[in-house]
Amino acid sequence: MFRFIPLFLLFLSSLTQGAIAQNGKQIKGPVIEDFGSTFEVNDPDFKVRTDQVYKVVFDIHDTPDDPSTVNPMIGTLARFLNMHVHAGVSLENLKVVGVIHNKAAKDAMNNEMYRNKFGVDNPNIPLMEALSEAGAEIYLCGQSMYGRGLDPERLAGPVQTALSAMTVFTTLQQEGYTLIWF
Repeated sequence: MFRFIPLFLLFLSSLTQGAIAQNGKQIKGPVIEDFGSTFEVNDPDFKVRTDQVYKVVFDIHDTPDDPSTVNPMIGTLARFLNMHVHAGVSLENLKVVGVIHNKAAKDAMNNEMYRNKFGVDNPNIPLMEALSEAGAEIYLCGQSMYGRGLDPERLAGPVQTALSAMTVFTTLQQEGYTLIWF
């Protein structure tokens, strides 16, 4: 009888793996197809409130060392939009703001400025354009901009400027936005 236990455990393991693979299916979109893929989570214990207005401000302070790589911190905005719309929240109920500062300030450059500095086009521009088209706002900290020698006339189209990241964070939190910082 004991020699069948390993076979039985192997059988149970295969059933569990199938359930995990089915539930954790990676999906694209529906808001931004090319960025921000997420995983399907069927029947989570913590239910998404589909009638709630989600007001969030993301702290984008870090960036990959490789200048040809999309900043995953900016990609998080796309993930937030995609997963919540997929879960049933209307896009109109998602108020999303990204605040770029510190090392990530380079990601706000237009292609000309970025190419001059790094030898490649800014890989974040298509993502930021898609975010802007979906209604997200993207601000660059003015202190980081000038502190890092960036030209405000040579920023990517979707990027707006602010006095500082701190100003955007404090103002939006007082307006009911939740700060998401990784």
